[in-house]
Amino acid sequence: MSSAYTIGLDFGTNSVRALVVDVRNGREVGSCVWNYEQGRAGIVVDSANPELARQHPQDYIKGIEKSVAGALIEASKIGDFSPSQVIGIGVDTTGSTPLPVDELGIALALKPEFKDNPDAMAWLWKDHTSHSQAEKITQLASVHRPHFLAKCGGRYSSEWFWAKIAQCATVAPDVTNAAHTWVEIADWIPAVLTGNIAPSKLKRGICAAGHKAFFSDAWEGFPDEEFLKMIHPDLAKTKASLNGHCATVAESVGGLSDEWADKLNLPAGIPVAVGAFDAHLGAVGAGIGDGTLVKIMGTSTCDIMVAPKNGKMLDVPGLCGVVSESVLPGYLGLEAGQSAVGDIFNWFVSQIRPGGDVEGTHEKLTEEAAKLAPGESGLILLDWHNGNRTVLVDQRLTGLLIGMSLHTQPAEIYRSLIEATAFGARVIVERFEEYKVPVKQVINCGGVAARNPLAMQIYADILNKPLMISRGTQTCALGSAIAGAVVAGKQRGGYDDFPSAIAAMTGVQEHVYQPIPENAVVYDRLFKLYRKLHDAFGIAGHAADLSGVMKELLCIRDSVQGR
Repeated sequence: MSSAYTIGLDFGTNSVRALVVDVRNGREVGSCVWNYEQGRAGIVVDSANPELARQHPQDYIKGIEKSVAGALIEASKIGDFSPSQVIGIGVDTTGSTPLPVDELGIALALKPEFKDNPDAMAWLWKDHTSHSQAEKITQLASVHRPHFLAKCGGRYSSEWFWAKIAQCATVAPDVTNAAHTWVEIADWIPAVLTGNIAPSKLKRGICAAGHKAFFSDAWEGFPDEEFLKMIHPDLAKTKASLNGHCATVAESVGGLSDEWADKLNLPAGIPVAVGAFDAHLGAVGAGIGDGTLVKIMGTSTCDIMVAPKNGKMLDVPGLCGVVSESVLPGYLGLEAGQSAVGDIFNWFVSQIRPGGDVEGTHEKLTEEAAKLAPGESGLILLDWHNGNRTVLVDQRLTGLLIGMSLHTQPAEIYRSLIEATAFGARVIVERFEEYKVPVKQVINCGGVAARNPLAMQIYADILNKPLMISRGTQTCALGSAIAGAVVAGKQRGGYDDFPSAIAAMTGVQEHVYQPIPENAVVYDRLFKLYRKLHDAFGIAGHAADLSGVMKELLCIRDSVQGR
């Protein structure tokens, strides 16, 4: 195969990354990160409402230009690269992050009258202002459309599409009246690149629609108008703007427009893949396959698996959906996750600030935490600082720390934070396996996986499974680049299917984190306490006697310390 390259665009919570990839082997030849300019670290917030989190679409547009330009400059340094060799583009984004647009597909926040209105911006995935709407949707669906809930884990989340639109209709009718429709940014950004933003031309992806917007072929597409009107009458307008077809990432939304080809110095007409969420394409970039759990670990964590379709759909309570072909064509896509992981570690360092700027850094706390044995601190936590995404699907849950004494040290709390997120991960693994989706191997990727060996060893011990780390340093962007290679096709120098592209372009690092048997034994004891707290505080009406939890923690601590 002659030299050919694709570009993966990864729109994250705080920045956008462009990655130039050699399609022959997945080699990353150029990369550039551009931090969003507006708001706080790219997020428009409200000091009076901590649940609000928005992004300005202007950052997405400027981010394309800045990140691609920087990545192409870096790629040009290798000597045998030319922008004319780029054959395709893929896009991944956060989600659910819906954006209100007018009848031409122009984002409302790009219009002068709405440019400073947060309600007219993209409602970022971590915006939880619609928790009451999510609860309303869950209650209505449980009575009138229980089959809807069966495909999204049994509860609708405040992080998702219809809840956010209903909340906007309730608090910002001016925005709702001006919006012709709402579009996930995973769909809008590829449309921008191809000039197909008009709602009648825009191609929506099955990834976003299936996991966050109740889309399913089982009921011929999106929810019916009658049900949506029960949530809020204005949702009928959005419903009228949607069609009954959603595409997989193996399809193209069109060719790169002349305008964007000129801006980016790329060939006009090269195919742009249907967009998907970062976790789903991150799983592709990590080498997803049957029996493989891919954990994309960053500010939050998304857990992705696939299962053969076999003509039968799975219903798994607590998951963020089981959607046909949302990850790979020919497979069911299963999504789970945790609403905060890296964010919890950052909260402790930046908000609690133990020991100040020197003693309270991630590096120093990790160094001290590594000296502790499992159970030595006598602490246990619930990792719900940003709610629970899976399996409880409840964003109104909060964090909890048990076992503190006058001798508790910052590093002990820091280690217990890591352990808590790993316990939460084990709950998810057990849910997969309970419903006959075996986890045969685990591949981790993302910032936490790449930078924190202690966390990876703790995860291996608590899951009691070997953990591999993805070879790619930017796995989500690599997955997008793989999608770009597939839509380009073999004739242009890419691939005709995902298995071929994944085999050629992905891999794992040589080092594998093996569980340490004696650690796993202690963590099994601690996990039983975690589950007791998890169920007692997370499941309504659950009868649990918690009187022994503190004393059992002391017993575990004393046995570890040899007393």
